[in-house]
Amino acid sequence: MTAAAARQAWQGASDLDVIRRVLDGEKDAFELLMRRYNRPLYRTARSILRDDADAEDALQESYLLAYRNLHLFRGESSLATWLTRIVVNESVARLRKTARRAQVIQLDANADPDEPVPEQAMTPMTAELPEQSTARAEMRGLIERKIDALPESFRVVFMLRAIEEMTVEETAACLGIPEATVRTRYFRAKSLLRESLSREIDFALEEAFAFDGARCDRIVEGVMQTLSDPSSDRT
Repeated sequence: MTAAAARQAWQGASDLDVIRRVLDGEKDAFELLMRRYNRPLYRTARSILRDDADAEDALQESYLLAYRNLHLFRGESSLATWLTRIVVNESVARLRKTARRAQVIQLDANADPDEPVPEQAMTPMTAELPEQSTARAEMRGLIERKIDALPESFRVVFMLRAIEEMTVEETAACLGIPEATVRTRYFRAKSLLRESLSREIDFALEEAFAFDGARCDRIVEGVMQTLSDPSSDRT
């Protein structure tokens, strides 16, 4: 059976069923899991790193980590939560390693959720909104830039809650912070966006951070190529 045929045959399978096939030695089955979760996981990495290429690299490395540790998944939480946590950890580690920002993103419970937001946290965009502001593509770009401008800890919570529609409990589990902190940061993120976008945000939210087929295929091919190398099975 070809990889494409296998994907089609397993479209309706549960995550646990697919995981069992992967653990039984069917590496190709892992592709189905990647295609199921590529979009939300890429968005999560992108919300932290704010760079398309860096987000792709982080996601590929996260998949490899997940594959090599798939035997540790016990199903106590959803696979989406487990994978998201891996992506968050990998993305934050990359920020610290490359020292891209003067301040490292804070996702832990030690951060004060009531700490005043610096005035420069939501800097105005230099480009004026075009006259034809209702154009979907332009609005999507505006939404992405405004979300990028959110403070890091607020931005990640907003992406998981508003864009990926995770529950408060799921978001807290992914980020390792209290549910109360999730609620506070989400409320303040929405307030900042509302002030920045007013009513415009409602028109383009669903299409923010589009995940095209080429990027999906590129990530899958990169991971599968690595997995095809016998050395990738090392623990």
